[in-house]
Amino acid sequence: MQGKLVIISAPSGAGKTTIVKQLLNSDLNLEFSVSATTRSPRPGERDGEDYYFFSVEEFRTRIKNDEFIEWEEVYKDHYYGTLKSEIDRILNKGSYVIFDVDAKGGVNLKNKFGNQSVALFIMPPSVKELEMRLINRGKDSPEDIKMRIEKAETEMKLANQFDFVIVNRELDRAIKETVAIISSFLTIH
Repeated sequence: MQGKLVIISAPSGAGKTTIVKQLLNSDLNLEFSVSATTRSPRPGERDGEDYYFFSVEEFRTRIKNDEFIEWEEVYKDHYYGTLKSEIDRILNKGSYVIFDVDAKGGVNLKNKFGNQSVALFIMPPSVKELEMRLINRGKDSPEDIKMRIEKAETEMKLANQFDFVIVNRELDRAIKETVAIISSFLTIH
């Protein structure tokens, strides 16, 4: 696998997906690596575009068949992973791969790809601010928010394993910082 890879990780609600969407609309020749998951699609999500949606059994079969570059059981029977075929598809087109993954997945990808990749962790200004963002976006139940906050506190401890940490206090500024870092990485030969 030749080519450069960009890894973006953050706790749920820190602004990672918004930043990734901005990067995909830039002129950096990035293409989104669609992750696989066993969770149910949310309203408006499409298979093969937002995620590859698999049953738990199908995901486990793909693990046994060594089809993932990395995978994790994030919550009980809620698997997420990156298919090797997805990375090959993007690199064979001559594009750079961009990953939108949780912190453990980001660390796993960085460990696997080393200097071929740049890993950025998008940090919320505080856990309290993160909780307010999750409440305000209105997608999760109070139980889900509690679980996401607990996971976020664990994920934030992994931030030091990333090449760069960007604190998302103000979205436009975080986007500019991210674009500058990635642009510099992609232009270095």
